[in-house]
Amino acid sequence: MELLHTIAQQLEQGDDEQVAALTRQAIEEGLPAKQILDDGLIAGMAIVGNLFKKHQIFLPEVLLAAKAMCAGMELLKPLLIRDAIPTLGKVVIGTVQGDIHDIGKNLVAIMLKGAGFDIIDLGKDVPPQRFVDTAVREQAQVIAMSALLTTTMPVMKQVIDLIQITQPPKPIRTIVGGAPVSPEFAREIGADAYGYDAAHAVDVVKSIIAKGSPLRGG
Repeated sequence: MELLHTIAQQLEQGDDEQVAALTRQAIEEGLPAKQILDDGLIAGMAIVGNLFKKHQIFLPEVLLAAKAMCAGMELLKPLLIRDAIPTLGKVVIGTVQGDIHDIGKNLVAIMLKGAGFDIIDLGKDVPPQRFVDTAVREQAQVIAMSALLTTTMPVMKQVIDLIQITQPPKPIRTIVGGAPVSPEFAREIGADAYGYDAAHAVDVVKSIIAKGSPLRGG
């Protein structure tokens, strides 16, 4: 539909006012909330994600697109809740304890939210127990951990060990990333997956949830 295509285009351009206005128009015209979400907002962020993956756009453009996505989501959220529209999955994300770097983590959270995931962002300097307690309480399928300092990387293994000790009712998968993190390190600590950048992390998380089994990115 032309209106939804235009929403996607304006989101790609990072025009939050136009995205909000067009989303409101789509709602007033009686289009289903899920269709507006999938064919408008998520479709636009998918384009942004692909361009970012190909290095054709950069962080400022992604942040503008994310702002536009949020403008549309604010209008859609009550309708999605009313209609009980499921998300792709729930992800708990944070930078591990001892590390206060969060630019990369924030970008991953933005891209995951733009792809249709429900994101619980714990911020930075997050203790292992908080990762696990939150994931269990919120029934999240995935914990995503970021580290920029090599000295904080061992905290990732503490989280993974704690999941095994806790034995949550439903499996919780883990994905790790950050400048010093590698696929080899992810395998070594028993992580289910590794994401080398934000766009790749989205693909990997989708695969983890869809397959319900470990997938090692890289």
